Amino acid sequence: MKSLSCQNKVLPLSRRDFFAGSGALLLAAGSKANAFGTTKQDTEPIIDIHQHTNYAGRSQELLLAHQRKMGITTTILLPAGTPSFGLSTHNGKTNGLQAKCGGNDVCYDFAKEYPKEFLYGSNEVPDLPDAVTEIEKYLKLGAPVIGELKFGVACDSAEMQKIYELAQTYDVPVLMHWQFEMFNYNFENFHKMLEKYPKVNFIGHAQTWWANIDKNHTDQKVLYPKTKVTPGGITDRLLRDYPNMYGDMSAGSGLLAMTRDEDHYKEFLSRHQDKLLYGSDCDDAEGHGEKCQGAQTIAMIRKLAPSKEIERKILFENAKKLFKI
Repeated sequence: MKSLSCQNKVLPLSRRDFFAGSGALLLAAGSKANAFGTTKQDTEPIIDIHQHTNYAGRSQELLLAHQRKMGITTTILLPAGTPSFGLSTHNGKTNGLQAKCGGNDVCYDFAKEYPKEFLYGSNEVPDLPDAVTEIEKYLKLGAPVIGELKFGVACDSAEMQKIYELAQTYDVPVLMHWQFEMFNYNFENFHKMLEKYPKVNFIGHAQTWWANIDKNHTDQKVLYPKTKVTPGGITDRLLRDYPNMYGDMSAGSGLLAMTRDEDHYKEFLSRHQDKLLYGSDCDDAEGHGEKCQGAQTIAMIRKLAPSKEIERKILFENAKKLFKI
């Protein structure tokens, strides 16, 4: 049990109240560093479109503290699908989005406990018989996104297209995890889905998505390329040519896309300033420093954004518009 001094009296303070109070301090105006050591710059609203409950075993309490310490004002929790043992989950090896993440009910309950800070997505293993029914259940409850869809199926398969049709019906975006020969196969054919479902907004994420910003990326087995970037890769073209294609900057793959060639990425941010969305997808317990890729991504966006206007679009305004927050 911790305590808080108030008017020379010491009042008991529960762990939950401690975190709630810390969050209020984080959002308070002022140029001086607050209890978390963050500054006024960090009190500007930030929407994190990609976070998980129970991520790699992280507790809910640490998740809450992590997001507040990063300065996040609204977090979208992306649930895993129901544990299953078919091909789409690699016989169960990739249940929990391959990271022990919580499912729909866990995200829903947590977001309802902290409704001013958290929203919840909706998800399900696409080849389960009741996949559409399960996803629709949480869309009806108010989920603003489907995903993340991280399953061993073709991104243009019949099962996935049923989900795209549901997204069209409910007018919510779909967040896709592309990883060569692992999740959402046939990335090179996805433009056909963008054309078939022009009213559905799709959000690209993960290794194969970010590796393909480079026109010269030909070996798809290389998931984390570190070479200089030549504009015009598949990802660059999808963002350019399709109004319903967006990019999720989260995870190590999103951070590497920035750091591997900073000069290129400054132009990339300018070119796609209305299509890029900040996400953390960060499983650490720190919320700052070198161990926190979410905090590093925020810092790189602030460093490389060609203008304050573009920075605010990426950290807040684009997500606010897309998710109708």
